[in-house]
Amino acid sequence: MTAPVSPARPARPTARALTPVSKVLRLCLHALLFGLLALAAGRAVTDSAPRAGWVIAACAVLAAVYAGGVRAPAVHSSPRAGALWLAGLGAAWAALLVVCPDGLWIAFPLYFLELHLLRLRWGVTAVAVTACAAIAGFLAHSSSVTPGAFLGPLLGGAVAVATVLGYQALYRESERRRELIEELITTRAELAAAERGAGILAERERLAREIHDTLAQGLSSIQLLLRAAERALPALPAQAPALEHIARAREAAQENLAEARRFVRALTPPDLERGSLAAALERLCAGVPGPRVRFSLSGSPRVLPTPYEVALLRIAQSALANVVRHARAGRAEITLTFMDASVTLDIVDDGHGFDPSSVASGAGDGGFGLPAMRSRAETLGGLFTVESDPGQGTAVAVTLPLPLEHLEHADQADRVEQADHPVHPDAVEAL
Repeated sequence: MTAPVSPARPARPTARALTPVSKVLRLCLHALLFGLLALAAGRAVTDSAPRAGWVIAACAVLAAVYAGGVRAPAVHSSPRAGALWLAGLGAAWAALLVVCPDGLWIAFPLYFLELHLLRLRWGVTAVAVTACAAIAGFLAHSSSVTPGAFLGPLLGGAVAVATVLGYQALYRESERRRELIEELITTRAELAAAERGAGILAERERLAREIHDTLAQGLSSIQLLLRAAERALPALPAQAPALEHIARAREAAQENLAEARRFVRALTPPDLERGSLAAALERLCAGVPGPRVRFSLSGSPRVLPTPYEVALLRIAQSALANVVRHARAGRAEITLTFMDASVTLDIVDDGHGFDPSSVASGAGDGGFGLPAMRSRAETLGGLFTVESDPGQGTAVAVTLPLPLEHLEHADQADRVEQADHPVHPDAVEAL
């Protein structure tokens, strides 16, 4: 016997369903039926029954039909073939009952076969019919009627039904646990992969920030100092060794600065690899399904520290996701504004709006989006605000103050960039 897949219908014998326990039960059923047939044939021979030859022939036919069905793949895969096999077994068993009263013992293994191969309601009906046939066979060969003639087959059928139903319940429970374990293993693997990916991205961001804020800015400062040294030197011939060395040092610093910037671009998160933050936001707006989203840029763009770009991009992604899923908006607009000491990102939509106080207090059904955006902004010392009312749309704004060292480095880089272009001598003196 194999394990069931539902309360109404047992499972077909498959390689997966045949667990060690079910294999043992199946072998026990085979041994029980062949043992009972051997016992019936042996008793007919030892007792010198008048129809011993017919008994042996009926037992052999029943054994052959049973063995053929066990080895036939169609019986295990087709309900119709299984029902036909049971009909053949029933006919052979009825013939055995006619010639031998010991044939009623075969009813017990037949109970399990019927419950296994047929749907529950049909299986129970077949068990009842088999029990009645066993009772009738016993009465046909017995001169006296006793309660045991009725109780034996009926109790055997009841025990078989209870056993199969209990086994099916246990099997369903074990299948549910197996599925939960597989789901847990899959979830753990996904979480491990997500943690590895997050760790890789965090390390890339850290390296990009360190290279940008230390090495690249240091090379920019070296270039600025070398230019200042050139201006501070007294008038020397054009081929003076000192000027030549300074020029070579500036070229080396420029080449290494370009290489450092290439490293920063290579370590930038994937969403920012193909350009600046503004370009990434513009691509994000173009790919939003549903509402029309427009991107606008205000102020003079500048290179931001990598954590700032990542935070602003993730906040924009989360806010647009809320617009698509919850706001039912027709239009939305993202504005990135660069100011002297800060950068601001505004996301405005004309959707249904909501009550921000209910989300902040946890009274509503809001998710993790707004708290995550607020946490990103506050981690960088920024200000995160949400303005919305039911039916009035939503406005999300985040302002990040730029760190002082970044402003100083950016100013130095601007000076170096200006020095790379020809300028008026008066302007050089003023610098």
